[in-house]
Amino acid sequence: MSFRFRALGLLMLIAMTATAATAWLTLRQANRQVRETVTAGEQDTSRIAGKLRAYGLAHGTWDGLAPTVAALAKDTGQRIRVSTEADALLADSDALAGRTPRAVSGRPPVPVDARPVLRLPGGQVRRASMKQTATAISAYRAHAADAACLTRAGAEVEAGTGALGVPEARTDHRPAECAEPADAYDALTPRDLDALRPCESEERFAACLQRVFNARTAAVAPPRLEVRLGFRDESPPTLAVAPTAAAAAGVALAVILGGLLLSRAVLRPVRALTLAAQGLGGGDLGHRVPAAGRDEIARLGGAFNRMADSLQASEEHQRRLTGDIAHELRTPLANLRGYLEALRDGVVEPTPDLLESLHEEALLQQRIVDDLRDLALAEAGALAYHHADVDLRELLETSHRARLPQARTGGITLTLEAPRPVYARADPDRLRQVVGNLLGNALRATAPGGTVTLALLHHGERAVVEVRDTGTGIAAQDLPRLFDRFWRADASRDRATGGSGLGLSIARQIVADHGGTIEVRSTVGEGTTFAVALPAVGAGQSPAEGEASGGR
Repeated sequence: MSFRFRALGLLMLIAMTATAATAWLTLRQANRQVRETVTAGEQDTSRIAGKLRAYGLAHGTWDGLAPTVAALAKDTGQRIRVSTEADALLADSDALAGRTPRAVSGRPPVPVDARPVLRLPGGQVRRASMKQTATAISAYRAHAADAACLTRAGAEVEAGTGALGVPEARTDHRPAECAEPADAYDALTPRDLDALRPCESEERFAACLQRVFNARTAAVAPPRLEVRLGFRDESPPTLAVAPTAAAAAGVALAVILGGLLLSRAVLRPVRALTLAAQGLGGGDLGHRVPAAGRDEIARLGGAFNRMADSLQASEEHQRRLTGDIAHELRTPLANLRGYLEALRDGVVEPTPDLLESLHEEALLQQRIVDDLRDLALAEAGALAYHHADVDLRELLETSHRARLPQARTGGITLTLEAPRPVYARADPDRLRQVVGNLLGNALRATAPGGTVTLALLHHGERAVVEVRDTGTGIAAQDLPRLFDRFWRADASRDRATGGSGLGLSIARQIVADHGGTIEVRSTVGEGTTFAVALPAVGAGQSPAEGEASGGR
């Protein structure tokens, strides 16, 4: 099965699973919201009833109730219709809001009784409780009359609760028509006490006292209310399944379309990569793929293009290398062949000088072949190294002595600057090969009377070997090609004066295999400096001495 169908099938499975999970979670959350809405409605009902009862307790009448009903309707969002048990309408939030009153809902009304609930101290004898109840009856009669008078007179009424649960009306400004209420004890009547005496033998004594209290204060207390909330044909708080199903289907369709677009967006560059890879396999190294964007496919295309660039550059490099090798070997081999044919035909005499020249030419070709072999082994990681703790100062002294006759013959001053030993873990023979190549190049680039300096430095954890000369220098544009095979900064140098053209390439690879770096700085007309940096083992003492001192 193709990738397109596999990706599309996977996306469809994910879409269906996600859609089903989304629908289930939506229904679950919606049902929870419905339950919360119902709970909130019950809380609103309890709040409305409590506010209305508190109004009746404080004012002793339902006069002036309309503003309270309007405020409750606005706060709760409920339609509120308040009437007495005799169906006398007191307030309707629809009418208060300026709309035509809607028909009431079929829900049962909420009863509201504004009479107080007695709070008698426990632990008393029944006769004392009866007397306190009689006092509460007198106190409530006085409070209801006073609070109703204050309300009708337009005074601001606040109600506190007395010791027996009977409210006490308070106001900052008492109108003249509302006299101070009489003391409850002064208003006690024998008839109230007589009405309470049957409770003395009742098992439910407190309930009997409350029942008598309600009966004796019914004439002055605000009538019981019936509060109806909502209106007929009001939509219940339920969830419509159809919109949820439609939304789920829309999500599934969107995911499927997104999957088609995604598969197309992915497969187009994959197909281009496939064609380009087939082209590479067929030898077309110039084929590239579009790599616009920053996503993974674009990065893959960029990596493919870089790989193709590397392969093309490698092939071109190999072609140039083959051409360079053929060029380097063609002329000397032609010379050897010509002289050998001339000797065979008796055209020239086999003099010692001629034989010596032919021998040197053969040695040069052998050196080129050996250098090529070393470079190939080094680049393949197959060049053998024999590492040891090397005293770099001693190695430089050996190289200095070996090159000193050549320097004197050319009229060049060869100096050594190595004030103290510095050790590195390296192959001494390969390092001598690197230093010898750099010294040979420096001596060839320096005119008589110039100076070549071989220096040893120690910078932190790095040992640095520098070869400085006061020669002609190298142009800045030539420095990047300095380590290329068979490349010479001075094209006029031949094989005899310029070497094989592979020494610096070999030196760089050897240094890299030792974990080091080789850098070059040069100024035309002033000279050149090659710096070889290697990991240092220690400075000023041998590794063995360092271990001994560390153990003490």
